[in-house]
Amino acid sequence: MKRNLMLAFIAGIATTVALLAAAVLATAPQEAEAAVWPTEIATDVEAFFAGGPNMSDRDVYYPGTEKLGPDEMRVIACGTGMPNQRPKQAAACWLVELGNGEKFLFDIGTGSSERISALRIPYDSLDKVFIGHLHSDHFGDLDALWIGGVVAGRINKLRVWGPDAPREEWSTAYALDLLQKMYQWDLATRSGVIDGRGLEMEVNQFDRLGINAIIYDVNGVVIRTVPAIHGTDGPVSFILEWNGLKFAFSSDTYPNKWWIEHTQDADISIHECFLPPNILVERFGFAPIEALQVGTQGHTAPAQFAKVMALTEPRLAVGYHFFNDFDTAPEILRQIRMVYEGPLALAEDYMVFNVTKDDIRVRMAVVEEAAWPPGAIQEKQPPDFTKSVPPSDFLRSGAEPFPEIVQKYYDAINRMYGTDYKPGY
Repeated sequence: MKRNLMLAFIAGIATTVALLAAAVLATAPQEAEAAVWPTEIATDVEAFFAGGPNMSDRDVYYPGTEKLGPDEMRVIACGTGMPNQRPKQAAACWLVELGNGEKFLFDIGTGSSERISALRIPYDSLDKVFIGHLHSDHFGDLDALWIGGVVAGRINKLRVWGPDAPREEWSTAYALDLLQKMYQWDLATRSGVIDGRGLEMEVNQFDRLGINAIIYDVNGVVIRTVPAIHGTDGPVSFILEWNGLKFAFSSDTYPNKWWIEHTQDADISIHECFLPPNILVERFGFAPIEALQVGTQGHTAPAQFAKVMALTEPRLAVGYHFFNDFDTAPEILRQIRMVYEGPLALAEDYMVFNVTKDDIRVRMAVVEEAAWPPGAIQEKQPPDFTKSVPPSDFLRSGAEPFPEIVQKYYDAINRMYGTDYKPGY
């Protein structure tokens, strides 16, 4: 009886809500029409929101709706979690967007390509990736950006920067050469059926031991590296400077003198802040010695992170590379605040930082899980069918072409776009 009354009550509420919604739609059609969003990413924010609120003043960030100022930097967390990604947090990845239109990805760990897609940035703008080291949680989604980005509209070749190593087989060039070889079937089956220019990968390997060494200097953007201590020789940290603003990203590293010297007074300093040993034991099931080794020797523990920030004094310190939950953040914050009292953010995926010389704003992005790519921003070329690899005679002998159906698709597309294509089978 009680269950039936509850179901009736819920049904009554649902009916009332539906009637109210219908009444609103019936009495305010103009408002409903005005709320329709454009199908393309807005490029003129002032015009798009004329007479309405300025989106850059909102407490959240709506991707694709805010034009950066000419002297502004936007940093977006596309992966802030642990070596094993999870639905809440992808592995390491940070996007830097500049007011001159340039965009840079720093690390591209497992799961991060999903976050990147949610930002609905044309993939031609996402053609520069800087890898701090070759752990999978720092470059495990490079293949997804590389090939998936072409399907989503990237025409530019993908350019990747990464360090050398004391042994050739540990180097960036070696790893990415094998990556490209591993995907030969994928490349062969795509190159003749889509505009395949973006399938080219350019690998720029640099000296891992360079100290504040310039590895990129284009359009007023300078990117330097310093050695990082993580595992064996090979890892690096990055420093980007543009228009008087300074972004520093540790990737993974033990506290070191090079970071402390060369990231002084950074506007935004993003440094790993790993889970402390006690949480590694309690939540991950590590043995105590394993937790100490991983948490304080292979990575930077919260109090170590705090000491680094106290010595470098950035305008904003950002800790990342831990599972940021309601029951872990307080302990991490407590350990940090024992040593460092400055401006601080504990990173989450989709956290957005707008940086100018006068202010740093921290917000969260509102993303659409059903996001579609915005498409190419350059004119696409027809596929080069001479590069296509047809199936064998055996496979072709098993094809059922259904010409009475397929021809209708071709006829419809030919009418819509003024073409004269014919089915292949």
